[in-house]
Amino acid sequence: MPSVAEHYERVLSPVYAWMAGGAEAAINAGGVELEALNLELAPRARVVDLGCGFGMHAIPLARAGARVLAMDTSAHLLAELARLAGDLDIETVQDDLLSFRAHLKEKAAAVFCMGDTLTHLPEHTNLDFLVQEVAEALAPAGWFVLSFRDYSQPLLDDQRFIPVRSDERRILTCFLEYEEDTVVVHDILHERGGDAWETSVSSYRKLRLSPDRVIGSLETSGFEARREAGVRGMVRVVARLH
Repeated sequence: MPSVAEHYERVLSPVYAWMAGGAEAAINAGGVELEALNLELAPRARVVDLGCGFGMHAIPLARAGARVLAMDTSAHLLAELARLAGDLDIETVQDDLLSFRAHLKEKAAAVFCMGDTLTHLPEHTNLDFLVQEVAEALAPAGWFVLSFRDYSQPLLDDQRFIPVRSDERRILTCFLEYEEDTVVVHDILHERGGDAWETSVSSYRKLRLSPDRVIGSLETSGFEARREAGVRGMVRVVARLH
C-alpha cells in the first residue's frame, strides 16, 4: 500500500485545489477560519503551518502579517503554494512534519496543523512526539491549532462511501475500510479525457484519533486545550501553552 506521501503525490496533489472548491475560494475560507480563532498574533510573528498544502492557511496568515514556515511532503502542492503566494513572507520546506523543528530557527508564536493532516501520522505514538515537539518549539503562551476528522467511531454500511466532489470533468469518491487503529481510505478518481473516462484507484492509511486522545496528549505536554466544531465536518482543537 502506498504511503501517505506517495498517495498524495500520485493521486491527490494534482487535484487537491479542485477538491477544495478551487484555490482562491479555499484560501478565502481559510482566512475566515483563522480570523474566527481571534488569536491576536503580534505583527511579524513567526508561525508554522504543518501540512500546508497549496496554502489554504499559510497564505492568509502571511497576508495578515505573519512570517510563515510552511511544510508539506508534496512537491506539487508546495510549487502551487509558491505560485499563489507571490512575494508573501512564506518559507516553504518539503519534509515530514515530524521533522519541522530542524527547519525552525526561532521560537514560534503559533503552530497550525489543519485539514486532517494529523491523521496522516504513521503511528499513534507519533502524536505524543509531535505534541512535545510543538511544546518545545513554541514561545511562552504560544498557540497550537489542529483540525482533523474523528475516525474513532466507524461509519457503517453505505455510509462508508463518501462523494468528495464531481463536475463534468472529474468524479472523486472515497471508501473507508476500518481497522483496529487505522482506517484505509480508498480514493477512486474518474477523469474525462476527450470522449473517454479514465479511472485511477489508490489507497492509504489514516490514524483513528479521538478528540479525547488528542486533548489528553496536549494536556500532558503542558497545554490548555478546548474542542470546537471545525469546518467541513472536522474537529478543531485550540491549545495554548501554559
